[in-house]
Amino acid sequence: MFEASSHVGTMPMRWIEEGEGTPVVFVHGIPTSPELWRHVIPLVPGARGLAWEMVGYGGSIPAGADRDVSVARQADYLLEWLRHLGLDRVVLVGHDLGGGVVQTLAVREPDRVAGIVLTNSIGYDSWPIPSVRMMQRADSVLRLLPDVAMYPMFVALLRRGHDDQAMAAESIGTHWRHYAAHGSARSLLRQVRALDVRDTLAVAPRLPELGIPARVVWGDADQFQKVSYGERMARDLGCELSRIERGRHFTPEDHPDRIASAVTEVLGEIG
Repeated sequence: MFEASSHVGTMPMRWIEEGEGTPVVFVHGIPTSPELWRHVIPLVPGARGLAWEMVGYGGSIPAGADRDVSVARQADYLLEWLRHLGLDRVVLVGHDLGGGVVQTLAVREPDRVAGIVLTNSIGYDSWPIPSVRMMQRADSVLRLLPDVAMYPMFVALLRRGHDDQAMAAESIGTHWRHYAAHGSARSLLRQVRALDVRDTLAVAPRLPELGIPARVVWGDADQFQKVSYGERMARDLGCELSRIERGRHFTPEDHPDRIASAVTEVLGEIG
C-alpha cells in the first residue's frame, strides 16, 4: 500500500492505493482519514483499491482551511479527483460521512458508479449525532480551548465507536496524528461546522432509483448511526442488510473482513 498525492486544479489531494483491477474508491468519515481502510483494501482481490482523503481531513487538513468541506461539496471534490485520474466507472464504498459523499455522487453521476457499499453511514436525518450538535452549539467556546483539551473528547468518541478496544487504541493513534499536526481544535471544529443534514436529505429520495449492485453492512450496536437507518438504506438500495452482531460504528477497523466480503460480492455482480 502506498500513499499518493496530486494537484487537482489548484487543490492538493491525497489518497492511499493498493492492487490492480476494477477501481474501488473508499471514502472515510469524521474524525478519521483514508487509513480507516488500511485493513480492508488488502482483503479485496482483483481490485485497484483507492482510499480517497476528503478535503480538510487527515493530511489534507490544510487544504480545507478556506474551502467548503461539507458533505455535498466533498462529492464535487471527489468527482474532480476521479476525472483527474481518468476513472470513468468505479465501485464506491463509504463509511460515516463518506457514506453521505458516496450517496451524493451516485445520485448526481449514476453513469459513473458501477456499484455501492455503505457501512454505518450517515443518511436521511440520522446526523449530526448529539455530541457533534453540542460541539456546533458550543463552537464559540470550544475554539478558545487549547488543542490538548480536544484529545480526551477524541479518545472517548473513538472508544465508544469500537467494539474491539485493542483496535480502538490503534485507531486513536492512526487518526489523531493528523489533528495533532495541524491544530486539533481548529481543524476538528472546522469540520464540525460544515455538517448539515440537508445534504443527505436532498439525495435520499433518489436512492431507490440507482438500481446498481449494492451492499449495506452495519454494526448493529452502533450508538452513532442506528441500525434502523441501515435497514432503511438497504431497502432503498434493493439489498439485504448485513448485520454485524454487537458491532459498533468503526466497522472498517473492527471488522474489515465483513466489509471486504461485501465489496467482493459487488465486484462479482458487475463482472
